[in-house]
Amino acid sequence: MIDKTTTVSAALAELADGSTIMVGGFGVPGTPFTLINGVLESGAAKLTLIKNEANEAGLGVSLLLEAGRVQRLITSHLGLNSVAITMMNSKHIEVDFFPQGILAEKIRAGGAGLMAIITDIGINTILRREADVVLLAGREGMIEPALRADIALVHAAKADRAGNLVYEKSARNFNPLMATAADLVIAEAETIVEIGEIPPDQVHTPGAFVDHVVPIGDLLPEYGVLQHHVR
Repeated sequence: MIDKTTTVSAALAELADGSTIMVGGFGVPGTPFTLINGVLESGAAKLTLIKNEANEAGLGVSLLLEAGRVQRLITSHLGLNSVAITMMNSKHIEVDFFPQGILAEKIRAGGAGLMAIITDIGINTILRREADVVLLAGREGMIEPALRADIALVHAAKADRAGNLVYEKSARNFNPLMATAADLVIAEAETIVEIGEIPPDQVHTPGAFVDHVVPIGDLLPEYGVLQHHVR
């Protein structure tokens, strides 16, 4: 019988200095706070994080930034986190910005095994990079390399022991994409059920993509807006 459930520390055993980590979530919804705390406790440093945003100061991935564990952040905005902005401006962290849709598509491409995407988004703005501009059917586009990570951390409302995942409402944001685009995928889950209890049509991420499932237990205060009844 397949059973991918484990502890936070065991799931993160392969985490090392210099690892690239994708972190699901859009603000609070879908952010794997329990796994982020595990990364913090591991002591791993010089990390590259890929996340839609940097949460708010004192919360989520901002804790990793504030502890000096992050070397580079790949994101779409920092507007909710003045600490992250200060760290960027003072050169304490390197930040790569991408429009949110482009960031999502770069991750999707990484999960699909593509080398890159071509887009004309930002072609006539400061985002233009001459070295990466190509001409297709008379239109200019920029080559955007796909994104992959060593580890992806995702948050699910429900999982079975084989790693099939269900996301709740707006927590189904970057999590499904990131679960396809990393060498090691770790899911934390609010509820864990036996194999077969999740109808196949309700599975958002098949267990084939997931390596470890970590039970959350009682929700931490950080999860406040996520409190709901999982069916």
